[in-house]
Amino acid sequence: MEQDEHTTAPAPLLRDVLPQLSAELVTLLEEEGERDLALCAHDLRPLADCGCGDDFCRSFRTAPHPPGTPSGPGHRNVALFPARGHLIDVVHGRIMFVEVLDRPELRAALTGGGGPR
Repeated sequence: MEQDEHTTAPAPLLRDVLPQLSAELVTLLEEEGERDLALCAHDLRPLADCGCGDDFCRSFRTAPHPPGTPSGPGHRNVALFPARGHLIDVVHGRIMFVEVLDRPELRAALTGGGGPR
């Protein structure tokens, strides 16, 4: 379930819900020379899962985006190289989407208490 844009409480920070994943993203971005994105990653808030419904997917959006629409100008992908894959979608210097695959241990945190639904 997506966070209601009229809700007064913001979504929880990724570093509070999944501190290890947050730290991993920051480290991987720094290793790729993406220092500005690494700083942004420290304050990511998972708003909603990607909606694909695949059991192996733990990907999440960090900003609203209408389904089926292109990201448009300013969009780029940042491929990271952890033990198991991440891909970051960036639009105009802002992390919009984090692709996380084959990480079943994240399911409870991302679908349970406080992460995207």
